Amino acid sequence: MTSASTPPFIWGVATSAYQIEGGRREEGKGESIWDRFADEGRMGTGGDVACDHYHRWEQDLDLLAELGVTAYRFSVAWTRILPNGDGDVNAEGLSFYRGLVEGMRERGIEPWLTLYHWDLPQALQDRGGWLNRQTVDAFAGYAGVVADGLGDVVTHWITQNEPWVAAFLGHRDGVFAPGLTDWNAALTAAHHLLLSHGRAVETIRDKVASARVGIAIDCRPATPASSIDIDATRHFDGFRNRWFFDPIFGRGYPGDILGAYSSAGRIVDPPEFVHDGDMATIATPLDFLGLNYYTTTVVSSGSEEEDEPFRPPGVDQPDGVTEMGWLIDPEGLRDYLVHLSTEYSPPSIAVTENGASYSSAPDPDGEVHDALRIDYLESHIAAVVEAIEMGVPVEGYFVWSFLDNIEWVMGTSQRFGLVWVDFESLERVPKESFYWYQAKIRELADGDSDQLMGKSPAD
Repeated sequence: MTSASTPPFIWGVATSAYQIEGGRREEGKGESIWDRFADEGRMGTGGDVACDHYHRWEQDLDLLAELGVTAYRFSVAWTRILPNGDGDVNAEGLSFYRGLVEGMRERGIEPWLTLYHWDLPQALQDRGGWLNRQTVDAFAGYAGVVADGLGDVVTHWITQNEPWVAAFLGHRDGVFAPGLTDWNAALTAAHHLLLSHGRAVETIRDKVASARVGIAIDCRPATPASSIDIDATRHFDGFRNRWFFDPIFGRGYPGDILGAYSSAGRIVDPPEFVHDGDMATIATPLDFLGLNYYTTTVVSSGSEEEDEPFRPPGVDQPDGVTEMGWLIDPEGLRDYLVHLSTEYSPPSIAVTENGASYSSAPDPDGEVHDALRIDYLESHIAAVVEAIEMGVPVEGYFVWSFLDNIEWVMGTSQRFGLVWVDFESLERVPKESFYWYQAKIRELADGDSDQLMGKSPAD
């Protein structure tokens, strides 16, 4: 049995508000940058309806209870609570999330609440968005409103989700909302996203005595294509990973990358967007680090500032990659968990996202057989177990995703869910992977949790 001083391992699934909720104009909800992005025709299917979770949340919570997860990571839509990003609170929006959280608790599911999963209020974007330092103040205010409204029923809080994506895909590459294409904008946005994280940690702790607060950072572990690509790989790691992990853990921005960006004329050194006290705020200690992991990459000279592109829908997939075109590398997850533990010594790590896209649909009998997803999950869970056995303090694992959803600019073409969704009828069909994960959770709950946590029965 797990010792009384050690909480049981957390088994969960994850979603985000824009990707599943729908209800775009319901009960006072405001416009987000993704609503505007979709209206401008810059993505596939938008999130006006999505999975209609806004109206079907009780059905979805019943599915979660059937699945047997002990935690559910979801995000709150900023515009559902503060339609203009700040100012008047939308009581109906806050009431929706209270009902949702109370419904989780009634079913024995621990809520893990993410404050920001990229859906910035358009009203704030009209004032400069993450390029405007005042958006940091607005985010801290938003965190305070949610903490006041839900702090008695939510213990686990995630401030920001994947700030690299919001900053670089949204402000450097222009492929995500708000669709800007400027290096300085990306670096400024990244700083303000990280600063808003630190401010939110302080705000939540001031208001919720029991709060455990973290951030979910995505990673892209890299290896060199050859011996001549080692320096390029080091640069890629700084561009893709260290620029976020280093300041979170009190090291400031990595000097080698800061120098490279300054030499390239992207920012001045020191950056003008960094004010006195910012780095200390960003490094406010975490209760846990959330890690989103999907794949690794191989870097060649000349590609040290390129992330792997999305593979267009319908393109044949070679063996060893998912339908997103991402390399399947469970050992990369194990090794990166060990790296994070050794390099930064976080108090705890939760794998807050891990999963794979496969388009398996119901067969004539109405069953969804997705053996490739099961293989992916099984190998990555095994990698987490190996990391724990090596001493990494992993406290939980969340599958992305609970439902097939709106996969941002990919629309409905990429299906990550354990539950298949018919986007016309909105019917839900649990996939074979749903039942596999259900059995895995039960298996470990029935006596193997000590093995998962790296303990002997004597402990």
